[in-house]
Amino acid sequence: MKVLLYLEGKTVLEKSGIGRALHHQMEALDMAGIPYTTDLLGDYDVVHINTYGPRSWLLLHAAKRRGKKVILHGHSTKEDFQNSFIGSNFLAPFFGKYLAGMYQKADFVITPSAYSKKLIESYGVTTPIVAVSNGIDLERYRKDPHKEAVFRKHFGIEEGQPVVVCAGLYFRRKGIEDFVKVAEKMPHVRFIWLGSIKKWLIPSYIRKIVNGDHPDNVSFPGFFKGAVFQGAMSGADVFFFPSYEETEGIVVLEALASYQNVVLRDIPVYQGWIDENSTELGRTVDDFVESIQKILDKKVDKREAGYRVAESRSMDQVSHQLVDAYRQVLEM
Repeated sequence: MKVLLYLEGKTVLEKSGIGRALHHQMEALDMAGIPYTTDLLGDYDVVHINTYGPRSWLLLHAAKRRGKKVILHGHSTKEDFQNSFIGSNFLAPFFGKYLAGMYQKADFVITPSAYSKKLIESYGVTTPIVAVSNGIDLERYRKDPHKEAVFRKHFGIEEGQPVVVCAGLYFRRKGIEDFVKVAEKMPHVRFIWLGSIKKWLIPSYIRKIVNGDHPDNVSFPGFFKGAVFQGAMSGADVFFFPSYEETEGIVVLEALASYQNVVLRDIPVYQGWIDENSTELGRTVDDFVESIQKILDKKVDKREAGYRVAESRSMDQVSHQLVDAYRQVLEM
C-alpha cells in the first residue's frame, strides 16, 4: 500500500492547523512503515486529500477515474469557515454545500473529532466517516529549558514576568477580540499571540486590532516554529485559546503535550475528551480572567491530567488508527 498525501495551497496553509496535520500524517505513516508520496505524478493506491480547492476537486475525480481509492480529510466544516476570511459569513452556506459534495464523492472521510464527524453527517453525507485525531508528537513538545530560554530571550521576557500565549491565525473565530479584552483587564500580564496570515485576507476590524489597536501588554509578533514556538508552549505561564469553533484544535494538543496550564472556551468540540479536570473552561471574558489569575496565583494546576489527554492522542495511537482507515478503504 502506498499513499499520496495532498495539500493544495501549501504557501497559505502551511502555518495553519491543516498544514501541521499533513506533517503529522507523514510522521504517523513513517511510524507505521507505510510508504507515501506527495508527488501527484507518482504511483499510489490511496490518495489522502487534505484541502478543498479546485485542484483538490480535480484530483478527487482524476483518482476515481483511475480506480484509486480517495480519502478526504474533514478538517473543515461550514461552521469553522465562518468568521474567518473577508466574506466568509456570506460564503459559508455555499461553502457548506460544496464541502458536502466533495465529502460525498470520496470513498472515505477521516475527520479529527467526534464533533466534526457529527457536523459532516448533518450535511447529509453518507460516505463512511471515522474520527481520528490529528495527533501530537509528545517528544517534540517535551519541556526543554533551552527552548524556553530561547523563547524568553527572543521576546525579552523578564524574570518573574507572567506571560500568557495563544497560537492561531488572525481570525475572529479564534477569539482574537476576547484575547485583547482579557489582556485589558490584566495589565500586569504579558499576552503574546503567535501566528499570522496575510492581512488583506481578514476583515478591517481584525486587521486594526493586529496593527496596533490593543493595549501595550499585547503583541502580535507573527508566526514562529521550532525552538521559539515550542519554548513558548512550555515556558509561558498559561496557554489561553478562546476559539469559538474548532474541528479539534492542534494547538490545544501541543499545549497539553507541553505540560502547560490551558484555558479554553467551553465549546462542543472538546466534549468527551477535554473537561474541567484537565483544563480551565470558560465562556466569558470574566471567566477567562478568573481562570488565568487562579493559575498565576497557583490555586489550580491541571497540567498532569492535561498531559494524559495528550498521551491519549499521541502519534503512536494515531498511526494505528490511520492504518486501519487505509485498510478499510482498500477493502471497500
